[in-house]
Amino acid sequence: MRLWFVLSFFLLGLVACSNSESVALEEDIPGEAPLDTNAVIDSLPENILPSDSLLRDSLLKDSLLKDSLARVDSLLKDSLARMDSLFDARALLQVQAKDLSVELGTNLSDARVNERPAMKVKFSYDFRLSRHETTCGEFNALMKPATGLAVECESDSLPATNVTYYDAVLFANERSKSDGFDTAYTYLSKVFDSEKHCVNLEGFVYHPEVESYRLPSEAEWVLAAKSVWNGDRAWTAENSDYRLHTVCTISSGDEFCDMMGNAMEWVNDWFGLFRDTTVQNYVGAPDGGTLAQRIVKGGSYRNMASSISLHSRGDVYTVTSSTRADYVGFRLAFGNIPDATWMGNNGKTASSRITPLANSTSLFAYSKTYKTKLVFRNDVSGNLAFIDYSSGSLTVVEIEDTLEAYHPEISPDGNRVAFCTKYEGLGGKSELYVRDLNENGTNLVKLEVESAAIPRWRILDNGDTVIVYVTDAGNNKNDADFFSASTWQVPFANGKFGVPQKLFDGSFHGGIGRDNRLAVTGSRLLRARVPSPGMTLAQSSRDTVWYNGEQACNVSLAQDGSGRTLFLDFGSATGRSFVGKRYATHQRLLVADSTGTLVQSVGAPSGYTFDHTEWGNGFQNAAVASLANAGGAHTEIVLVDLSAEGNTLILAKGEELWHPNLWSDKAFEIQEQASLDLDSACVYMTESSDITTWIMKVKMDIFWQYRDTAEVVIIGSSRSFSGVDPLGIQSYFAINMAYSAEDLAATSHFIKNYIVPLMPKLKVIVLTLDYDRWYVKAENWNNWFSNIPGYEYDKHHDYWKDGVVADMYAISKNTLGPSKEDYAVFSYNRGLYHTMTNGWGEDIPEVSVDSNWFNVDRSGPEFNLLSLKHILEETQNIGVKIVGAVFPQSPNYYTQTNAWGRYGPTRSAAREMQDSVAKLMEMYPHFTVFDEYHDGLHDYTYEEFGNEDHLGLLGAKKLTDRLDLLLKSL
Repeated sequence: MRLWFVLSFFLLGLVACSNSESVALEEDIPGEAPLDTNAVIDSLPENILPSDSLLRDSLLKDSLLKDSLARVDSLLKDSLARMDSLFDARALLQVQAKDLSVELGTNLSDARVNERPAMKVKFSYDFRLSRHETTCGEFNALMKPATGLAVECESDSLPATNVTYYDAVLFANERSKSDGFDTAYTYLSKVFDSEKHCVNLEGFVYHPEVESYRLPSEAEWVLAAKSVWNGDRAWTAENSDYRLHTVCTISSGDEFCDMMGNAMEWVNDWFGLFRDTTVQNYVGAPDGGTLAQRIVKGGSYRNMASSISLHSRGDVYTVTSSTRADYVGFRLAFGNIPDATWMGNNGKTASSRITPLANSTSLFAYSKTYKTKLVFRNDVSGNLAFIDYSSGSLTVVEIEDTLEAYHPEISPDGNRVAFCTKYEGLGGKSELYVRDLNENGTNLVKLEVESAAIPRWRILDNGDTVIVYVTDAGNNKNDADFFSASTWQVPFANGKFGVPQKLFDGSFHGGIGRDNRLAVTGSRLLRARVPSPGMTLAQSSRDTVWYNGEQACNVSLAQDGSGRTLFLDFGSATGRSFVGKRYATHQRLLVADSTGTLVQSVGAPSGYTFDHTEWGNGFQNAAVASLANAGGAHTEIVLVDLSAEGNTLILAKGEELWHPNLWSDKAFEIQEQASLDLDSACVYMTESSDITTWIMKVKMDIFWQYRDTAEVVIIGSSRSFSGVDPLGIQSYFAINMAYSAEDLAATSHFIKNYIVPLMPKLKVIVLTLDYDRWYVKAENWNNWFSNIPGYEYDKHHDYWKDGVVADMYAISKNTLGPSKEDYAVFSYNRGLYHTMTNGWGEDIPEVSVDSNWFNVDRSGPEFNLLSLKHILEETQNIGVKIVGAVFPQSPNYYTQTNAWGRYGPTRSAAREMQDSVAKLMEMYPHFTVFDEYHDGLHDYTYEEFGNEDHLGLLGAKKLTDRLDLLLKSL
């Protein structure tokens, strides 16, 4: 399509200048046969030439047009040939997908829940897909000059792996730019780790309508993979020697290769649930949900062919955009996706989506708290939508409803939202509601009065929470109409309305000052109510008109005690005089002081005008507004910085975003926190963190909350995380600080720097002994935690060994964290992973790595044994007991494979490591091994497992009871 647009503009330009005196265009084209003009015209796409027959005939008589068409025809042939040559060079194969369909997911009962049910996807377009995975040579040639990133490979022809999703899309962008195309991915800023891998793209947006290089959608990938799916022609655990192979060395013919095995592959989609339905041009979920999950496909050289399926969508652990592994790579697709369809987990499909742009850290710069929320009306659906910036994964949550919802405002505690059913300037009866600010909008209550519009929350001097509203929010130009309406307030407590109380006549819906000294309103005239000396607003007051009686709307009164009024105008004389130049309607945001005198003006970004302006609740000098484009569509919500130059920060993009309200929690006062740097203190995760870091952030909250009272700490990998219930330990007060994929290097770090020195009542540490994961050294710790601000801040303060200077729990709770739902799952019973029973899986389980790793490289076991020894030395003279727990895995590993556990090693290697640990027990009397695996000969049942090597809640109860007995004996 890109080429046709270029040619059409070229052709129309020639037509437009056909009467000029230029003769250069009249030169003959040497060697060309006589041109059949009508044939060329008929071969061109529709809408390039006028359809009117008379005009068409007239144009065809023009010899200049005939010659021009000859040039176009020649250019077209050359360009298509060059394009075909380019795609051939890039090994991009054409996929004739139009009118075809493919099945995603499965109806197999033993498949994962998030892979069921099967869903049909139809295609209305064709696309191209790379024959093979992007190679190291291809990747490094583009990315090293562009970003400095080069992946390490033994050969340039191996798949490029150990790359993040963001690395892959940046490569796609670079490929598009190098070949002269637009880019499919846009963003505001990039974040790189110490190895130059991209771990976050703030304001990231995928544009399926752009013809360019990109990652394939899951549906595109599956459609192509189906045609070549063959376990006998794939590099899998059976034949790979557990290593990558040169691309296309096990395929035959000119077909897609390595779609099964070799490298697992990123696809483009956010992870979303399927429905038993048919979706056209499906491109995944609109965002990543609370966990910000991505999809990987095709398995790798580490997986057995029998375990790799077309419907599989993930890996061993949760996959996010910043995840990388040495067995995960990607291949590119090319082409645009017309009329792309997103589908959220609620099953609702949409041809557009609302995209959050600014991240939590950007908002923190203005509010100094991560407890920030944005609510607004999606005018396309009529529903309220919100973004919670306290979560590391930004997602737009829409409250599905049949109620009209205008002018939402978040409650002072951030938990509820009030809204009405009529908007400013529209007279008549309106209803007022309050509901919980969550996905389901629970606890909906209606104010039972004749009419109530534009609610505003207030906290009175006595501490009561009330909602101020007006009986009518129509045009206020006529005095009689204006004063026939009135302003009221109603108490709201325990989810219920109290008895409404009339405050005064007049519809003052712009807000009442915190000190009760001013009320304002707009919607034609900028009116103000000012109390007489010694009086309150409800007593003797003076009603006046500001702004010289010129038109004003979107009025909002600051709640910081300054008495400033924010509003928009219509390019009036008073505003022009203050600004010093002419401007269009709503092009300037104006601020007046408590007397109505203009003190500030901010211009809208180029090409836009403001609408729906409001002060930010809890912000000192920030407003929020919708931006309307030249066509009048409200496509953006922005934060307007009123403290300096009036810069704008784009919060969200969409089709029609109305009535934004921005809230931050000011209950947390930074000046009371011992002058700590809250940009870093207790910031234990960032937007670019891996899921494991998210879990540990929750565990650090638990640590700071209970460090003075906890006597037992459970720490280690996800086997401890899901296997020990702190509340089941009756002999001591326990907390669980384990997280997924934790290794002994990390365990040692937390014990040495946090647990031992900062827990005065500590008696026992229960740590995980994962012999099958002792090939891991410190790489996970370095990748996931080395650049996290909170840990660096603690390090620079010597881990607070000289004394904790503030309420670290309060600070930590105020920082960025997972969503409320995930927080509850990770912190269940003081740190147990709330996972249900799924059984231990297959009769012949998959071994995830080569079982011979112990014999190939013993540096890992030696490192872990030394780490364990350091822990024992650190604790041997302080009266703290160490329990090394070996958690049960599926007995089928030991009985049905040549491996000891999920990650190997051979049984003889496991015995050697067990013997080494037994010797440490002899050296350190305070160390005990608690083995519940018993080389597969345990008594845990299928129903007590969460998966192959993790216990579910039932299994955790059994193991914890046994651990408690051991602790009592100690």
